[in-house]
Amino acid sequence: MRTFGLIGYPLAHSFSKKYFTEQFEREQEDNCRYELFPLEHVDEITSLILSDQSLRGLNVTIPHKVSVLPYLNEMDDAAEKIGAVNCIAVTRNGAEISLKGYNTDAYGFEESLKPFLKDYHTKALVLGDGGAARAVKYVLNKLGICYQSVVRTPIAGAILYDDLTEEMVRTHKVIINTTPLGTFPQVDASPAIPYQYLTGQHLAYDLVYNPEETQFLQKAKTQGAMVKNGLEMLHLQADRSWHIWNS
Repeated sequence: MRTFGLIGYPLAHSFSKKYFTEQFEREQEDNCRYELFPLEHVDEITSLILSDQSLRGLNVTIPHKVSVLPYLNEMDDAAEKIGAVNCIAVTRNGAEISLKGYNTDAYGFEESLKPFLKDYHTKALVLGDGGAARAVKYVLNKLGICYQSVVRTPIAGAILYDDLTEEMVRTHKVIINTTPLGTFPQVDASPAIPYQYLTGQHLAYDLVYNPEETQFLQKAKTQGAMVKNGLEMLHLQADRSWHIWNS
């Protein structure tokens, strides 16, 4: 039996177990199972890896995408540049265990974003600055899209939500929510941006996928903006994880 799973905390909103379990059934992977491992503290990963000899791969979600890095033996190029991982391959060679980190968020985000981009999508606002935001900024750099980070508390290189002006919103026609605001069950929450300045040329992308249409996307759609949730990104990054674990 090969075991795969998801670490993070909390994990009540996760789609991963259902997604992979159904995939195993479709592909008749009878020797595979996918479990949820709600680790409140990232250092618990050590005992998890040692206690389950069948463990071959992990997905990583909030809040451990960055804090898990010291526990890895190596990272692929994208994960190293991003500084965050959401996929770990566990290799066992006798008593030796090696953990290699990957960032499949970047792949999923890029592939799901590109079909929506127009020639006027040259500037973006990135709402939030966590592990997911790092993958988003990596992709924007790769695609040649300038971005401005927007946060609640002051950090270098970012502006506060209160500092967003009409001109900034109108000229940054891609707006990406990387925060968990609006995730079930807190469905009434949304980033505090001046939605009234959005137009039909704006693209609002929410990494949140539950609910399918968040308050952020609803408010953007009301202004005529194109909207995209994070569900396709999630499917793409999950499929990429499966490829990594089997390569």
